[in-house]
Amino acid sequence: MPRELLYNAFLHLTPNHHSHGYWRTEEGQVQYGYTKLEPYVEVVKTLERGRFDALFIADVSGVYDLEFGDGTASIRAGSQFPEPDPVTIVSALGLVTEHLGIAVTSNIIQSHPFAFARQLSSLDHFTNGRVAWNIVTSYLRNGFQNFGHDDIVAHDDRYEWAQEYVDVAYKLWEKSWEDGAVVHDPATNRFFDPDKIHRIDHEGPRYRVAGPHIVEPSPQRTPVLFQAGNSPAGREFAIRNAEVTFLPSTTPEAARRDIAILDDLARAQGRDPKSLKKIVQLSTVIGSTEEEAKRKQRHLHDHIDFDALQAFYSGNSGIDFFGIDPNTTLTELRDRASVGDHVRSGLRAAADADHGNGAPVTWGDYLLRHALLPGRFAGTPDQIADEVQRWADAGVDGFNVVPVTTLGWWDEWVDQVVPVLQERGLAQREYHPGTLRDKLFRNGDAIHSGHPAHAVRIGADRAARA
Repeated sequence: MPRELLYNAFLHLTPNHHSHGYWRTEEGQVQYGYTKLEPYVEVVKTLERGRFDALFIADVSGVYDLEFGDGTASIRAGSQFPEPDPVTIVSALGLVTEHLGIAVTSNIIQSHPFAFARQLSSLDHFTNGRVAWNIVTSYLRNGFQNFGHDDIVAHDDRYEWAQEYVDVAYKLWEKSWEDGAVVHDPATNRFFDPDKIHRIDHEGPRYRVAGPHIVEPSPQRTPVLFQAGNSPAGREFAIRNAEVTFLPSTTPEAARRDIAILDDLARAQGRDPKSLKKIVQLSTVIGSTEEEAKRKQRHLHDHIDFDALQAFYSGNSGIDFFGIDPNTTLTELRDRASVGDHVRSGLRAAADADHGNGAPVTWGDYLLRHALLPGRFAGTPDQIADEVQRWADAGVDGFNVVPVTTLGWWDEWVDQVVPVLQERGLAQREYHPGTLRDKLFRNGDAIHSGHPAHAVRIGADRAARA
């Protein structure tokens, strides 16, 4: 029997994740606690009470509007700036939870794969197998400059870089230590069996890594792998590497098409489509009545800092926001040479959205209907459950739930929406035991047999037997 839908709680360790300017309201001032550990501890306790599958910690490594400005708009508004390192909080949050998965974002430019693989193995041990990695290639030019690059690396080249990065990590996690290497046998004076621990001797275009991995195999070995790639290169990377991928779809109809594309690509590469979960963003404003929800949504939008929003989307899209006529269609905008490769998939998804009247989607439409996160959907818990059902009927496997405020909002969702979802069979009532991977896929702790990381481990076993 298939499991219930997957729910991740989206979180940034930052003053304002998407509600730019909302910190100025009485409700939004909860974000002042973003540098303290205790508010995040309260968040994860609430999420576990609501039977969320995972906390998804997003991250960036640069300032958004330095490409088209001087960074002052993002800095003034605290829009995803500053950004503490998400890896640093995982152990603490794992200690105060028992079942909640913790997915951490780390991009390929910010850490050497040997060091990062060591961190993730350590965290997987310390959380009893509840860690996931959101693999990102980074899209901010300032992020690349912060790590010694003159400019951002070309889009498809970033995916080639990412593939070598994950290949190194797979060898460390899966190939370096055989099963049975951990002995702890006083009789033979072997804490470990050195014959079952190997160097990896990786040599590639960017990395030379000797090994062996200096952390013993963790409960999952390879953490659960998240990734959002919707360009042709990104989709190929997702099919090869991801276990959970984020769709750019802005309507259930678009999701159905995007899922079909991914499933066809998976079959073409010999992968079981069910081994790749496809999820979308869900951003809601909750009210006891529809009128209350709409009023709260207007209140949120009335307090958006549009200068900060412009700065955010300039950096996020690779487009000079200030030079765009709001009547420009997304199809036209997508085809401009000045548009960054990384945003084309998002514009494509929005352009494909069904507005009901067949009119082309404009840049102004995009900002008002798609770019304003969170709060795209306002309704009662029952109406939100109806919306969840629409997406589920389209074939999505779950959601990244985007809150109005990273801190302080989650009790509202857990207390009001979760019971309705559970009653309709759309959310789990109890946790499945075991690691995060087993919770999500009900197929044990190890990565799927069709995944390249598993093939690396099989190769090591055969070499050992030979």
